[in-house]
Formats: sequence, C-alpha cells, structure tokens
Amino acid sequence: MATLFIADLHLCVEEPAITAGFLRFLAREAGSADALYILGDLFEAWIGDDDPNPLHREVADTLRALALHGLPIYFIHGNRDFLLGGRFARESGMHLLPQEQVVDLYGRRILIMHGDTLCTDDIGYQAFRARVNQRWLQKLFLSLPLFIRRRIAARMRAGSKMANSEKTQAIMDVNQQAVIDAMEKNRVQWLIHGHTHRPAIHRLEINEQIYQRAVLGAWHQRGSMIKVTPQDIELLEFPF
Repeated sequence: MATLFIADLHLCVEEPAITAGFLRFLAREAGSADALYILGDLFEAWIGDDDPNPLHREVADTLRALALHGLPIYFIHGNRDFLLGGRFARESGMHLLPQEQVVDLYGRRILIMHGDTLCTDDIGYQAFRARVNQRWLQKLFLSLPLFIRRRIAARMRAGSKMANSEKTQAIMDVNQQAVIDAMEKNRVQWLIHGHTHRPAIHRLEINEQIYQRAVLGAWHQRGSMIKVTPQDIELLEFPF
C-alpha cells in the first residue's frame, strides 16, 4: 500500500529525458500505487487545453490508461500550469483539486498544495500571482490566437527567469509563519508541497506539537517523489 506524490517536472519538448523518465515512473512505480497526486508544474508552461502540442497528448494518453486501470490521479495547479483546465483533465483521467487540500491517508491527515502561496516574502511574485489568477484575465488570454499566447508565455518565462536571478534564495523559499498558519488552519501535522525545488523533510516543534513538512524536488537530473505508506512518509530520488 502506497500513495505517491510528485511535482515540478516542468515537462517540455526541449527536455525529452525528463519526459522519458516520467513515462517510466508511470509504468513502474505509479502503476502499483493506491493513488498518484501531482502537485503542480507538471508542464513548463500551459497556454490552453487547445494547444495541439504532441507532448500533451502523449502525457494525457499515458495518464488516462493508468486511470482506466483503476489508478486515481489528482492534480493541483502550479504556477507554470495554472491554466490547465477541465478538458485536459478529462482527457487524462485526472481529478482537479483546489490549491489547498487535506487528504486522509492511512490514518494521517495531510495538507497538500503546490507551495507557492507559502512564499509570502516574495512580494513581487505574490502580486504577479494575484494578477494572473483573475478569471477575466485568464479568459481574455485563452481567447487569443495560439501563436500570440505562445509569444506572451515565452516573454513571461524570460521575465520570470530574469526576476528570479535578482532574488535571494531566502526570499524565494517558504515563510515559516505562513507554513505554521496553513497547518494550524487545516488542523494537520503533515504538509507536502513542491515549488521551491528544495527537497527535504523538515521537523518543527511548536507549543509541544510536532509539525512535519515534506518538500518535493524538481525533476532536473533525477526524479523525485514522496511515498506515503501506513508505516512512513519517505522522500525518494531515482534516476530517469
């Protein structure tokens, strides 16, 4: 018995090794799991469910095959693929979840999220996130021709890389109080998230209560997953 969590694969046609590693992960580890949770940034960018990118079709078909064989697959949006919609979710057999979700696994209550909302010290990013998550702006963007959306997305990625290069690592990491607030609000002692690309399991003791935060790694040179079983919660890395 095991439930698997992954995040921050940033799949794109320019990185075929990551895609190949993901497909092997689905065939080997995910196929025998109780459930698979994808905590955002599955794709490097998402400009709409109508994008005919063949990579998207390959991923959707593979996920759907697993879903049809009984694997529940859940998805929380990341900051790269926040526009992924119901059409792609249906085509891939995924269930879309809100940005924060509490799951009960083998007797543990666990809060799961992408993790970007915890980075409250990055004021510039939080302001940007608030803008692009406005429904009217998203509808306007998705109504544009695909070639214009591609250009806008490319400029936004370039701008994001430049902005991040000027920020300290501390600013782009989670805010400790934001973590505590989220866990206390949801009455949990475990949190699993991605986004920061800093894989680790952190242990906090506050008011004689033990809180644990498991952070997924990005799929750059190797894969990263968190495996939850009735006995343990493990952070695992593996080659593509």
